[in-house]
Amino acid sequence: MGNGVREGPVEFQRDVEPVTARIPAEDNQEKKKVLNSLMSGALAGAVAKTAVAPLDRTKIMFQGGSRADLSPQEAYRLIYHTYLSEGFWSLWRGNSATMVRVIPYAAIQFCAHEEYKQILGNYYGFQGKALTPFPRFIAGSLAGTTAAMVTYPLDMVRARMAVTPKEMYSSIVHVFIRISREEGLKTLYRGFTPTILGVIPYAGLSFFTYETLKKVHAEHSGKAQPSPPERLLFGACAGLIGQSASYPLDVVRRRMQTAGVLGHTYSSILLTMQEIVREEGLIRGLYKGLSMNWVKGPIAVGISFTTFDLTQILLRKLQHGPGLER
Repeated sequence: MGNGVREGPVEFQRDVEPVTARIPAEDNQEKKKVLNSLMSGALAGAVAKTAVAPLDRTKIMFQGGSRADLSPQEAYRLIYHTYLSEGFWSLWRGNSATMVRVIPYAAIQFCAHEEYKQILGNYYGFQGKALTPFPRFIAGSLAGTTAAMVTYPLDMVRARMAVTPKEMYSSIVHVFIRISREEGLKTLYRGFTPTILGVIPYAGLSFFTYETLKKVHAEHSGKAQPSPPERLLFGACAGLIGQSASYPLDVVRRRMQTAGVLGHTYSSILLTMQEIVREEGLIRGLYKGLSMNWVKGPIAVGISFTTFDLTQILLRKLQHGPGLER
């Protein structure tokens, strides 16, 4: 009417920002975190295992047989004999199968460890802080168990390729086909129980030791992050402790995995242990190759943990810029 008031739709200012607008960003951040862990873990496993592949194959050959304990001198002679009879690259025989297993195994294990740490941290109220010792051990054990359950058949294939002549199995796929036809699909999980029983103390103590040493270092040095050589040292200590604690079960696992091609029949963990001890003795049997593991294990675990941490730091810097470290 001429009163100066313009009629029309009334707009109200919205003071509340929609909550849903932030959810996709949070989801993307979580996806990036998981992807970073998977990529870092995959690279860590590949680099570490390739570095020690000749020693790894030598250890498996001794664990699967009935020879005496593997001394450094005996390991050198075996490696040299393998080099002369089969060629230089034969020292990495089975490494392709190792990569097929280790890359997903390490990716799953490291990623699962990060997730379990977050879950346990939320449960115990340690968000953003280092876990206490028991949850720290549980996170490592759960991570190792998760990875082992998913990738076990690939570990079985790797063990078979390491102890057999190259004429027997032409490829990874050939191993799967022959085992399935000649021994049955359940053979792919032979030795699974001792594997899980061994992974619990091995992964638990490895992650526990490494995380604990980093925490102690930060408290006493005043530095937020250890240097790469310090990470290698912490990882080496973690590997030494973890593998020493679980080694007898590792021997049992290898014997059960390779029984079909080496003429043995092992039906259970206890019977396998009893036969090994009866034929070879307690120390020479269940701890066969441990001296080699004291060389190989710390190197591999040290490289693995260090590669994972440094790759994580690099990926975070690329995404968010400098200033973010693990």
